[in-house]
Amino acid sequence: MDDQTRIEVEAAAFRGLVKHLQKRTDVQNIDLMNLAGFCRNCLSKWYLAEAEAHGVAMDYDEARERVYGMPYDSWKQAYQDEASEAQKARFEASRADHADTSAGN
Repeated sequence: MDDQTRIEVEAAAFRGLVKHLQKRTDVQNIDLMNLAGFCRNCLSKWYLAEAEAHGVAMDYDEARERVYGMPYDSWKQAYQDEASEAQKARFEASRADHADTSAGN
């Protein structure tokens, strides 16, 4: 596969992931973190880091809106539930396996 085709395939896969996460509003971010080590916010941070690396002016709220499909506060109000104590405990226990969302990673 040549580089341009690879980039297009990767971009399409990313768009598919974002579309799926936008559709699955029943899946809480803490559950994603506990199972996969990343969530919509992580994806938003990676998106922002790459936009900035490519000279695109963007802030975190804009990046989250691209991933959530709406302003983050609207998504939280409509879909986010309070995390249970068990979810919080699992989150803390799995912290070492959480995604690195620092710029460039």
